[in-house]
Amino acid sequence: MFGRTDRNTRVTFRIEAMAKKNPAYTPEHAKSGIDVPLPDIETFPNQYPAYEITLDNPEFTSVCPKTGLPDFGVIYITYMPDKLCLEMKSLKEYMVAYRDVGIFQENAVNRILEDVVRACKPKWCVVQGEFRPRGGMGTVVEARWPRPKTR
Repeated sequence: MFGRTDRNTRVTFRIEAMAKKNPAYTPEHAKSGIDVPLPDIETFPNQYPAYEITLDNPEFTSVCPKTGLPDFGVIYITYMPDKLCLEMKSLKEYMVAYRDVGIFQENAVNRILEDVVRACKPKWCVVQGEFRPRGGMGTVVEARWPRPKTR
């Protein structure tokens, strides 16, 4: 049995080697992209009460702040307008600006929610990101406004 390694030993060596190549995520990675300047989202006056609007961006792209690899996904924005509606051309320009932003998927969804709420002050809003698999795993992130009460 000398010179032979079992599968668990080989896996452990691979994980240790990967950890040396890729140091842990840092607080800077976690905050990346949260406050980067992006184009304003314009609005127009709402003309009707009590209805929902769903917008989707099937070509959303951002960048992983650690690896620099692109993240691809679909962003859905569903909201009930109050006095203002989102203007779609400016929303498209806003979304395209993420193409060069290093930001985690979870932060991108929450940032989009906050920017949409700031722009149009809806009665409620849900932003969902369905991100394509990378390394065999896809991600779905959903953020809601109003935010739940803190504990």
